Amino acid sequence: MAFLIAFTAVLGLAIGSFLNVLIYRVPRGESLVAPLSRCPSCGRPIRIRHRVPVLGWLVLRGRCADCRSPISIRYPLVEIGTGALFVAVTVRIDTLRLLPALPAYLYLAAIGVALTMIDIEHQRLPNVLVLPSYPIVAALLSVASVWQHDWSALARAALGSAALYACYFALAFAYPAGMGFGDVKLAGVLGGLMSYLSWTTLLIGGLTGFLLGGLAGVVVLASGKGNRKTALPFGPFMISGAVIAVFAAESLSNSYLSLIHGTG
Repeated sequence: MAFLIAFTAVLGLAIGSFLNVLIYRVPRGESLVAPLSRCPSCGRPIRIRHRVPVLGWLVLRGRCADCRSPISIRYPLVEIGTGALFVAVTVRIDTLRLLPALPAYLYLAAIGVALTMIDIEHQRLPNVLVLPSYPIVAALLSVASVWQHDWSALARAALGSAALYACYFALAFAYPAGMGFGDVKLAGVLGGLMSYLSWTTLLIGGLTGFLLGGLAGVVVLASGKGNRKTALPFGPFMISGAVIAVFAAESLSNSYLSLIHGTG
C-alpha cells in the first residue's frame, strides 16, 4: 500500500502540472499539444529543468527565467493539491475495498480540480472536458465492475447518473437564470461516480453541493459583495459536494439522522 500511495502522490503532482496547462489553454481555445509550455508574459518556452512540478517554481522563485515576470502561485498549489487529493482518494478507495475502481476516482479528482479552477475564473464548464468524461467514467467503472464481478454497482451508477442529470435538467428548465446547462451535463458525470459507491453517497453529495452553494450565497449577501442577482459558479460546489460524499457520506448521513431524531 505504501508503494501505491507514493506512486499516486508522484502521479498527482505530474497530473497537476498538466492540469495547469489545461486550465490556462482550454478556456482560450488553445491546443494542449503545441506550443510547449511557455511564459504567459514573454512567450518564451519554459526550460525542461523548470517543468518539474513544484520544484521548478521554487527554483525560479516564482518568476520567469527570461523576463522575470511573476509566475502565479496557483501553479504549484494546483500541483500540490492534486497530489494530496490523489493520495487521499487512494487511501479512501482502499478503505472501501474498491481498488479496481481507483482510476475512476482519480479521474474525478483530476477533472474536478480542472473544472473548479476554470469555472471560478471563467464561469463556464467547457464541453470539451465534461462530455468526454461520460465515456471515460463509463469505461473505468465498467472495468472495475468486471474485475469485481459487481454488476449491481454499475447499474446503480447508470441510474444515479440519469437521476441527477434529470434533477439538474428540471432545475435549469424551471429557473434558467440560476442554473446553467454546463452544470446539468456535469451532474450526470458526478451522479454516476457517486452512486457507484452507494445511493447514500449520491444523496449526500447532491445535497451537500446545494448546501455549499447556498452558504456561499449567504456569505456574498452578508459581506455586501453581491446581491440576489449575483451569479456564482455552481460547478465548484457540485464537485466539492461529490468529493465530500466520497469521503464522508456515511458519517454525514448518520449525523443528519441523529439531528432529525434529536429534534423530533
